[in-house]
Amino acid sequence: MTTKPIARTAPGIDRGIYPMPAFVKFEATDLGATAAWYETAGFVVLAAMPGPDGTTMLVHLRRQRYQDILVVPAGGAPTGGGRITMAAGGDDLVRRAQEVAAAGGGTVQGPTPTPWYSDDLVLTDPDGNVVVLTEPRRRDIDADAAWSAMVRTSVGRTVAP
Repeated sequence: MTTKPIARTAPGIDRGIYPMPAFVKFEATDLGATAAWYETAGFVVLAAMPGPDGTTMLVHLRRQRYQDILVVPAGGAPTGGGRITMAAGGDDLVRRAQEVAAAGGGTVQGPTPTPWYSDDLVLTDPDGNVVVLTEPRRRDIDADAAWSAMVRTSVGRTVAP
């Protein structure tokens, strides 16, 4: 089943073309359905590039500047298992989790607090690729002087054998 991606406005998303310093490439069995799922997760379709036969061969998704995912057709069963962590950029992770869960097709875990004072929302797309949106809990970092001191003193240290 091919689902047409939802056209959404995305205030604040840089739609400019620039050299991407890093990106991830995921495989998908249904590019349209996968693109629509990622739109629910806060991404926009920046470009959908046709192949020689006219069908879409690559979907370029973007959430924030330098948060790019390229999705290509799976050559058989998708390998899945790709994983990337991205800054949530102030996104309401509880609301985002509810929207993605309601859309179906993938799975949602969290948001869950981490020991390093972030909240992580783990989104697994329909093909098994994982995007983690992470948001710092500033109030907790600032309140834990011992933890903050440990982080400051660990910068520049080498790994003990």
